[in-house]
Amino acid sequence: MASCSGCGPGYRSPLDAMKGSREEIVYLPCINCNSDALKPDYLATVDVDPKSPTFCQVIHRLPMPNLRDELHHSGWNACSSCFGDASRKRNRLILPALISSRVYVVDVGTDPRAPRIHKIVEPVDLFWKCGLANPHTTHCLGNGQIMISCIGDPTGNGKGGFVLLDGETFEVVGNWEHSGEAVNFGYDFWYQPRHNVMISTEWGAPKALAGGFNPAHINEGLYGSCLHVWDWTTHKKLQTLDLGEDGAIPLEVRFLHDPDATEGYVGCALSGTVYRFYKTPKGDWAAERVISVPNKKVEGWALPEMPGLITDILISLDDRFLYFSNWLHGDIRQYDITDRRSPRLVGQVFLGGSLVSDGPVRVLEDPEKQSQPPPRIIKGRRVSGGPQMLQLSLDGRRLYVTTSLFSGWDKQFYPDMAKDGSVMMQMDVSVSGGLSLNENFLVDFGKEPDGPALAHELRYPGGDCTSDIWL
Repeated sequence: MASCSGCGPGYRSPLDAMKGSREEIVYLPCINCNSDALKPDYLATVDVDPKSPTFCQVIHRLPMPNLRDELHHSGWNACSSCFGDASRKRNRLILPALISSRVYVVDVGTDPRAPRIHKIVEPVDLFWKCGLANPHTTHCLGNGQIMISCIGDPTGNGKGGFVLLDGETFEVVGNWEHSGEAVNFGYDFWYQPRHNVMISTEWGAPKALAGGFNPAHINEGLYGSCLHVWDWTTHKKLQTLDLGEDGAIPLEVRFLHDPDATEGYVGCALSGTVYRFYKTPKGDWAAERVISVPNKKVEGWALPEMPGLITDILISLDDRFLYFSNWLHGDIRQYDITDRRSPRLVGQVFLGGSLVSDGPVRVLEDPEKQSQPPPRIIKGRRVSGGPQMLQLSLDGRRLYVTTSLFSGWDKQFYPDMAKDGSVMMQMDVSVSGGLSLNENFLVDFGKEPDGPALAHELRYPGGDCTSDIWL
C-alpha cells in the first residue's frame, strides 16, 4: 500500500502515482453463473506478479453470506483524495451488490491477500434512510465519508441518487442530494473539487435491465441519455445535458486526472460514441461527440445492425491515452487524447466478441471496412464473450481486461460465457501507443472450485486510475 511518512493513503499527484510500485494482486467480484446452483457471489484475489509461483491464479476467495447479490463495482474507504490526512488508511474495500442492494465492507488491510468481511450494510438501510436501491459506483470523499451512486428506487424504477456512509462506522448517513432532487436514472459519477463540480451518468431502470436488454425499453423511456452537472459544495443540480440518440446510455464517466482539468470523457454504450464534456468560457458545462464507432449491418444476430456497445472507458494517469471496450464488436481501442477534441486511434485488438469469423453472425456492411476477426484462443482456452471491464497499471504499461458485463446481459448476448465462465486477460501497452495481447496471461474463471463464475471489475490494493481522485 502506497504511503509516506506523515501522509495519508494513495499518492500526492497522478504523475507520482505513475511511479508507484507494480501491481502484485488484484481483487475481482465474481458472480455465480448459475442462479439455480444456490452458490453465493465472492471476491476473488488474483496473483498478477510474474515472479510469483501462483502467477495467474486465484489465491483467495471470499464468499458472501447471501445469495444472488450481483456484486458489481467496488471502491475504497480512502483514496488519494485523503492523501493529506495521515489518520486515514486504504484498508476497506466497499463492495455494493447491484441486485440485492446490500453493501459489503471488506477488510483488505489485515491481510491483503486474504480479505475478510468487516461489515454488511443491509438493503433496508438504503431503502428507508435514502429511498434508494441498486448501488453502483463508490468513491471516498476528502471529508472522510463514502459516497455511492444508486440506479433505482426500492420498487425497481429508475432513480439516480447518492448514499453517504460514515467512513469509520460505515453506517448510512443519508442522501448526498437534496430531497426531491434525485434524477430519473443513475449509474456512475466523478467529482472535481477545484472546480466545485460533480458529473453523473445514466444507465436504466432496474426493472428493465435486470431481465436482459429489450430494445423496446429505449422507446418506453426506461434508459437514460443524460449527463447531470452538480454543485459539489451545495449538492444542487445545476444542469442536465441531454445527449440524445447519439449519446444513448452514457455509462462510465472520467474526468482527466489532473485536478485542475475542466474536461473529461464519457462512453455511451448503445450509440457507440464517446463525448467530451467541458467547462465553457461562460462557466457552465457542455458536451461534444469526439469518437463514433459505427454500427455494422449484420445477419444472424438479434437486430439488423450491431452497435459496438462501449461499456467501459478509462484514462491513463498522465491524461495521454483513453481506452475503451466494444463489448459486442469485441475490440479494445486506445486513443491518443493529447488533442482533447480530436482523439487519434493508436491501438486496437480484438478479443472475442460477436463478430468472430467462425460464429453465426455475418457482417454485410461495415463502414470501417474491417474483416471479421478470428476467434481468440489463449493458452488453449477460447475467449467467449467480449472485452468489458478495463484496468490500467499505474505506469500505463499493462491493461487488464475481463469479459463479463452483467449476468442478465451475459446470458442474453453470450450464453457460452454465462455457461463456461469469464476470463481475465492482459494487454501490453507501448510507450508511444499501441496494444498487443500477452499470450502468456490468462485467468480462467470457468475452472473455479464451485463452478464457472463471471468476474467483473478489477481493483489494485494501492489504488488505480478509475478509483482515485485528486483534490
